[in-house]
Order: sequence, then structure tokens, then C-alpha cells
Amino acid sequence: MTGGASGLGLGTVEHLVGEGAQVTIIDLPTSDGGSVATELGDAVTFAAADVTDTDQFAAALDVADARGGLRGVVHCAGAGRRMRLLEKDGSAGSLEDFEFIIRLNLIGSFNALRLGAERMARHDPVEGERGAVVLTASVAAYEGQIGQINYTASKAGIVGMTLTAARDLASKGIRVCTIAPGIMDTPLLARLRDDVRASLEETVPNPARLGHTAEFGSLAGEILRNGYLNGETIRLDGAIRMAPR
Repeated sequence: MTGGASGLGLGTVEHLVGEGAQVTIIDLPTSDGGSVATELGDAVTFAAADVTDTDQFAAALDVADARGGLRGVVHCAGAGRRMRLLEKDGSAGSLEDFEFIIRLNLIGSFNALRLGAERMARHDPVEGERGAVVLTASVAAYEGQIGQINYTASKAGIVGMTLTAARDLASKGIRVCTIAPGIMDTPLLARLRDDVRASLEETVPNPARLGHTAEFGSLAGEILRNGYLNGETIRLDGAIRMAPR
């Protein structure tokens, strides 16, 4: 479980533990992953890693694999960084800001796919299946807003990889799906003023509220459990369609 120390990742960890799963949180050394694992008990362990670093990520997945065999990867690690194609003074937008988000969100997801599948493929299939990978995109993959050019590109890339990855790994009995959440009630949004949160909630058709991390966790759990879900990106967004800004 990458990015499992907070937000969507933590919501997924809590759901999976409630379902009786053994979970390894993979998050940055500076995260609260260690304390979260301690609070949730023996079913959870923590392995520090940067998902863009192959050696660190592989070692963390080995920790998970040693706990009875890796059968599922839910990849939530990622971030956004606002950028424009042209700055207010007319200068070109930052290539560094674009590359940073692509590396973290898209290359990190590619690492989750290839390194996770490498370990799952070593195990004998159970009822014809070796495991599943759940990636995290965003509705920004479809309706990116102004200032999200880097984020949109990274999340659209994840959506684009999903079916191809599912086909690629089919012969190994490994499924791949992606969740594209809308406006979720994560710690980042919790810092917003009440009036700003209310205005965001009004943009969601039904239910007119922010999404709950537990709802993301529930969907991730269903993807891991349901053997006929494969190659699909599922929007989790209350039917929102993002405006340009």
C-alpha cells in the first residue's frame, strides 16, 4: 500500500485491515507510516521508500512479499504542483515542475506495476489469479483545470497505461485497474476554510459533498476481491465534471 500513511492510502489501509488483510504501508521516511502501523496493530507494518527510487521501492515490496506472498498492490503515492504553460510575465512554464510531477505520479505508477507484478508472478495462482494492482488517477485525467497541465498529463498517462498493463499481465494472472477520484476529503482539503469547502461541495451533483477516504478504500478493496474487474478506470466522483478553473 503506497502512500498509506495518510489520505486515500490510509483510508484504504484501514478498510483492508478491517477485512482481515495483512498490509504493508510503503511511504516516505518522513511520513507517519511507522506510527500509523503501530496504531493499527500487528496486521500492519511499515517500509520506508521513495516510489521513484527502484532499489528502495523494490526493497519495500520485498518486505510486503515476505509476509506470506504479495497478492495486491494499491498505489496511492503521488502529488500535485500547480504550474502554467505561460507565467504572468509571459515566460515559459517550468520544465522542472512538469518533470517532477511526471516522475512522481506516472513513473512511480509504472514502478508499482512492474515491481509489484514481478513479485506476484513468482507465486502459484489461487483460483487462477496471482494478484491485482490498483492505481490512482484523477478526474483531472479527463477534465484538467488551468494550472494542472503537469498533474493532468501524469494522471492521463496512468489511465492510458491501465488497459495495456492489464493485457500485458493477463498471461501471468495479474489484474490491473485504476480509480479516478474526484474531490476527496483528504488532509490537504481539510486545511481549507469552511466557505471554500462548501463551495467545492456545491460543484458535486450527488451527493453534494466531498468524497470520503473510506469510500476510496472500499472501492480499492472491491477491485482486489472481484476477479472480473480488470483493465478498467473507475471514476469515484459523485458525477462531477470539472470546470476550467
